[in-house]
Amino acid sequence: MNNFKLKIGALLSSAMMMVAVSCSDDFLDVAPTGLLAEAQLSSLAGIEASLIAAYSQVNGRGNRLGSPSNWVWGSIRGGEANKGTDPGDFTTINPIQRYENDAAGGEMGSKWNVCYEGIARANNVLRLLNNPGPDVTEADKKRISAQARFLRAHYYFELKRDYNNTPYVDETVDYGSGLEDVKNDKDLWPFIEADFQYAIDNLPATQAQVGRVNSWAAKAYMAKALLYQGKFAPAKSLFDDVIANGVTSNGLKYDLVPYYDDMFRGANDNHQESVWAYQSAAGTGSVANANPEFDLNFPYNTGPSGPGNCCGFFQPSFTFVNAFRTDANGLPLLDKSYNDPANRVKSDMGLNSDQAFTPDSGNLDPRLDHTVGRRGIPYLDWQDHPGAAWIRNQPNGGPYSPKKYVYERSEQGSFQDNSSWTPGYTGINFMIIRFADVLLMSAEADIETGALESARAKVNRVRERAMNSKLMRADGTMAANYVVSTYTAPWTDASVARRAVRMERMLELGMEGHRFYDLVRWNTVQAELDFYLALDGTILTGALGGAKFTDKFRLVPIPQDQIDLVGADILIQNPGF
Repeated sequence: MNNFKLKIGALLSSAMMMVAVSCSDDFLDVAPTGLLAEAQLSSLAGIEASLIAAYSQVNGRGNRLGSPSNWVWGSIRGGEANKGTDPGDFTTINPIQRYENDAAGGEMGSKWNVCYEGIARANNVLRLLNNPGPDVTEADKKRISAQARFLRAHYYFELKRDYNNTPYVDETVDYGSGLEDVKNDKDLWPFIEADFQYAIDNLPATQAQVGRVNSWAAKAYMAKALLYQGKFAPAKSLFDDVIANGVTSNGLKYDLVPYYDDMFRGANDNHQESVWAYQSAAGTGSVANANPEFDLNFPYNTGPSGPGNCCGFFQPSFTFVNAFRTDANGLPLLDKSYNDPANRVKSDMGLNSDQAFTPDSGNLDPRLDHTVGRRGIPYLDWQDHPGAAWIRNQPNGGPYSPKKYVYERSEQGSFQDNSSWTPGYTGINFMIIRFADVLLMSAEADIETGALESARAKVNRVRERAMNSKLMRADGTMAANYVVSTYTAPWTDASVARRAVRMERMLELGMEGHRFYDLVRWNTVQAELDFYLALDGTILTGALGGAKFTDKFRLVPIPQDQIDLVGADILIQNPGF
């Protein structure tokens, strides 16, 4: 206490001496470092830089659970994967995968914080455009505002799916006062639609820089937002326009990449299947410019003979792997018998790598081995997956490894970054919307509007690519017994068609963060997660034993720390939390 008084007294004495020496306070006017004046930001260069900042937030900027890859919120919650690794690592994911998280949990604000930072950046661009510098033309204002509003719609879409309604803040809100009074009592969908519609109306069809969104990406995303609301007819119209006429930002006609795995190779970034992707780069000096959220999601303890070398997270589930079983005609088992003992995919669960193992010889969809690393099957261009030697804790996570967005041996040092603690950062773009996703969403809209044969044609288009994507070994032989075909019989029953499309989304888009959100909007989430836990919960008893999905976990709780900041009368918590 006495020391504190002495220090205050010394500061006051110094201040009095300064006043005695000078009658002017000009010396106090020191420009803050690292801060740009509004006049600088209002120039065309300043506004463009602010827009790039809004784009850069899309990948989460190092927040592993905040990006649109949704590897936890979409794939792990959806039963395609479990956390994997060891139970003591990144423990805040444990209650999420068990559907036991509460509002005070450590990751409940991850997506919230990332998205609101993105919204703030997009709003800042729009505010600057209200009073731009003299070098900003009307054409500049139009193209920049359209991109900013697309990005803002994206961030709100992500919030809507996880938290339902959250505070809506646009460029008219003064962040310095009154923000604490913004309630979460408004439906976000009309605001999301309005922003996407503005983007559709004002974005060009192509862009000089391929990472920038175009009008076709806006149409696809708008259609997705409409689909989520059950507005099938307008969604179908937009999807069909994108499928028939859409082009990528660099002018390529939308189409499926001929070979499935080529989508996930850095040299092919911004290919004809990429409708909208966040742009990633390796070797820039900051791994935040790469895929910063995937650094943990590589096989464990690979050494120089495999990628990443850390940390064994995001392990595909048994139920997900079994779903790739095909019947004698090469079609999926739509009756869900793939988890029956006779149909399960053979694994090396419980075996060490030095114990003999022969991979499954039954009929499989080849997309399994482009999505999942399993023992005895080539793991990209590294080597055959050795099994337990690359698994951190098999009883906790199972025998499988993730495979999509993993860099090849040939991509080391080019599309892979060595500047951080782990080599698990890549410069491979992550596709938020890809063309196969558009085809399958459009097929859903077809079914709900009575166009069953149109839906079948779109699903078959996706399956034809799978037929051409059989994984081959170096000696020219198939890595497994791949038997996959198209649906040849006409679709006349909407319920059967629905099951086929929904299965195709899991097979085609697995481990890409879509599954949980699909289950919720189809209202099948309870049945599907019960089915998943009935098998995986009995095998991975430590991680999933006794886990039970209940209806309240359709949503992520509003983060408790946000409620504590403004009051429970301002932010209304989601039901059950």
